[in-house]
Amino acid sequence: MSTLDISSDPRDTGLDERALARRLADLWQTPRGIIGTLSSVDHKIIGRRYIVTAFFFLLLGGVLALAIRIQLAKPENRFLAPDLYNQVFTVHGANMMFLFAVPVMEAFAVYLVPLMIGTRNIAFPRLNAFSYWIYLPGGITLWVAFALDMGPDVGWFAYVPLSGPQYGAGKRADIWAQMITFTEVSALAVAVELVVTIFKQRAPGMSLDKIPLFVWSMLVTSFLIIMAMPAIMVASTTLILDRLVGTHFYNPAEGGDVLLWQHLFWFFGHPEVYIIFLPAVGMVSTIVSTFARRPIFGYLPLVLALFATGILAFGLWVHHMFVVGLPRVGESFFTASSMAIAVPNGIQIFCWLATLWDGRPVFKTPLLFVIAFIITFVIGGLTGVMVASVPLDTQVHDTYFVVAHFHYVLVGGAVFPLLGAVYYWYPKIIGRMMSERLGRWVAGLVFVGFNLTFFPMHILGLIGMPRRVYTYGPEMNWGSINLFVSLSAAILAAGFLLFFVDAIRSAFSGEPAPENPWNAPTLEWATSSPPPSYNFERIPVVSSSDPLWETPETLPVATGLRTDRRELLLTSLSEANPQARESSPRDSIWPFLAAIATTVMLISSIFSAWAVVWGSVPIAVTLIAWFWPKGTPEDAA
Repeated sequence: MSTLDISSDPRDTGLDERALARRLADLWQTPRGIIGTLSSVDHKIIGRRYIVTAFFFLLLGGVLALAIRIQLAKPENRFLAPDLYNQVFTVHGANMMFLFAVPVMEAFAVYLVPLMIGTRNIAFPRLNAFSYWIYLPGGITLWVAFALDMGPDVGWFAYVPLSGPQYGAGKRADIWAQMITFTEVSALAVAVELVVTIFKQRAPGMSLDKIPLFVWSMLVTSFLIIMAMPAIMVASTTLILDRLVGTHFYNPAEGGDVLLWQHLFWFFGHPEVYIIFLPAVGMVSTIVSTFARRPIFGYLPLVLALFATGILAFGLWVHHMFVVGLPRVGESFFTASSMAIAVPNGIQIFCWLATLWDGRPVFKTPLLFVIAFIITFVIGGLTGVMVASVPLDTQVHDTYFVVAHFHYVLVGGAVFPLLGAVYYWYPKIIGRMMSERLGRWVAGLVFVGFNLTFFPMHILGLIGMPRRVYTYGPEMNWGSINLFVSLSAAILAAGFLLFFVDAIRSAFSGEPAPENPWNAPTLEWATSSPPPSYNFERIPVVSSSDPLWETPETLPVATGLRTDRRELLLTSLSEANPQARESSPRDSIWPFLAAIATTVMLISSIFSAWAVVWGSVPIAVTLIAWFWPKGTPEDAA
């Protein structure tokens, strides 16, 4: 085994493997007890919390989706009252977009990216802990408000003036606006952490052309978050100022503009589709390469397609606004942009199919979900090109055709790869295998149930059924299709229920997983399953984008990191040459307390604007304590 000495005074070379492992475990492990649990900055612990919480919100959102389908199963149904129905579809949409789809993708990145690039922890680990503790109260706030009959009822994109002070009486729209603040602060924090981690903490030798494709996808996604999410934070903040302070950003009578809301929201809202989709692309590339038993075909085109998709994502937002009366020249530009983004997506699909064609595919459950993804996403992409056309979009706007389209894109384009990723990385995270037999049933039920549920909605939209209707008359002749859709939704629900049963059962009684059960090529499989608190005893050195296939026996390693304090290796941006050794902060309770103080301030501000003033005091106290020098190298980092 070759070694790279990164210190003129190596600190770990005199230790045998067992002594080094014991010393690193004592150094990096999270303290026991409640305080230790709340203080942890281990990216794996925080990533697991994110994943479990996000899937719990998926379960809650799925229950609301079933309630919607029961209500629409027959004409003039009275299962849900009109006001409750408005809350149900709003909370369902807001929950799925803000509490599940974006957080769960970032959750996998929080867990996997440090492992995939060969480092011991994520950058800014205390900020990482804070991001979770601010995300969780945001979700709790939305669902507690819904349980108290204060759930938002203005749709997941909360158009003004419906959500403004004139029509949005009570605190429902305020709950929506503050929930946005919680989730976007969390997402922005994780994005910053991932960018720094990927740029500066890669294993020696992992130059830009050797970064795993999932890591590339999360890098592009993080930049999308950093550039897009401030727009929705501005929108939600100005909305709550209109509602609570009496400003007039969206009041035309006082010089405001209701279309300003749509521009701000969709400048964020359409990139968000790709914030959800691009991590799924990275998951698919990883799974396809592993189960095709060959390196991915077209590594460079796939990376360039990720960047092209990220750039074009910011030139599409107006195609949500084709019916508001914008200039025709502008509509033509956004039509062209909306169609152009199909090109990099087509390149990605071609590369995946070429990899499978030229490989020796092993059709395990993760690959089955990838195949389901390709089929459903192609359908969603085709309908996306259709609604990019102004004349057709004018006809189907706000009908169930659009509902079908975005579910094909988001569920087909993100949830199918996500389920495949769960089956693929479950052994790494939990240390046990999920059931292959049950996994095939899950893949079949979810694929069949999804297509039987959402494909007929295209027909409903084309024959005129508008979205967000509480009920409809029998003379509209929508009842038979809606009944079929609702019955099909039960198949989809059964698939997800079986998935949750398999995941929970496997955590307790699944077959113990070997270190690399799939014979995968990336670095996360170079350590035990689940990984130790310190990830790697010695930092690996790589010479390929598929290091475990390049050197399957023993990876070269770097020595010289201290074993008496938490320390990370920093490398250069382009070539990943060793540059410095950097201390990594230890566990701290202050990120949790700062999140609690921020939560109290944000929720209180819904009822009194003065809460922002007085609530800033405990926030300042917790932040000062968080960053106050403790006299240790770790806390100075």
